[in-house]
Amino acid sequence: MPVSHDEVMSQLPPERRERIKARAQELLEEELTLRDLRAVHNLTQTKVAEILGVEQDSVSRMERRADMLISTMSNYVEAMGGTLRLIAEFPNRRPYAVKLGDLTEEGPKARKRQSRRHKAVS
Repeated sequence: MPVSHDEVMSQLPPERRERIKARAQELLEEELTLRDLRAVHNLTQTKVAEILGVEQDSVSRMERRADMLISTMSNYVEAMGGTLRLIAEFPNRRPYAVKLGDLTEEGPKARKRQSRRHKAVS
């Protein structure tokens, strides 16, 4: 008869359980695809699409893209309840967090609104 993960973990000494939990967290914090991140949070593409206000196939395309706007990725991560952080790494220097600013005002829609306002004022 198969033994569950919880049963195995409950039989281990507390310090061993803590080391296992810490290592599992380290692995989760390593590089993951957007699809992996979504799966870790037990979300479906349909649910993420609903939160983002897009169709499921749009989420599927986002997850396969090799290149996307930072604001798009930020929105995707926020839909899962997280916050996107950008880290710049240089040789012989500590990593630096790059401030992203207010991505909601920097997106293409905001630029279109701003350009329409400028045309109306001219």
